[in-house]
Amino acid sequence: MTRLLRNAAMLLLLMTAITGVLYPLVATGLAQLVFPRQANGSLIVKDGKPIGSVLIGQSFTDPKYFWGRPSATTPQADNGVNSGGSNLGPTNPALTDAVKQRIAALRAADPGNTAPVPVDLVTASASGLDPEISPAAAQYQLARVAKARGLGTTQVQALVDEYTSGRQLGVFGEPRVNVLQLNLALDAPQR
Repeated sequence: MTRLLRNAAMLLLLMTAITGVLYPLVATGLAQLVFPRQANGSLIVKDGKPIGSVLIGQSFTDPKYFWGRPSATTPQADNGVNSGGSNLGPTNPALTDAVKQRIAALRAADPGNTAPVPVDLVTASASGLDPEISPAAAQYQLARVAKARGLGTTQVQALVDEYTSGRQLGVFGEPRVNVLQLNLALDAPQR
């Protein structure tokens, strides 16, 4: 019986060392070697300081910026610790009320815009932290951003086009616009 317990304990220690120490070290080392930017969070650095990640959405409310998807990480927006959807079903009155409030806020920010509001501007994603919006959501906001910045819509449209990513491998997913990268490009000195 003691031999059996000793073998079990040795196997436990061996597997703990392999799966708890060796494997994570090898995986981390390979990630740093092969994908260093992604392994370190895909950070966006400005003036030597990290200001965000291309993988995590940030909240923008100023009219001169494109706005991302609403965050479900309340009460603190964009809090990765609370990542997850709102879990409100399509027939839940709280979801209906939240969508109506978001539509009203978008209409108030751009009263002249009578186009239908794209769904991704009024609903949170599954993670609540999506960094990207659809090209339709960017188009919806284009005139407001151009007006707030005193720029022509063609100038802002060129930036939207530049920061629009297509489908992955040409077939997976949908075209998308990274809001943080687009807003940083708007803040950069114009070329």
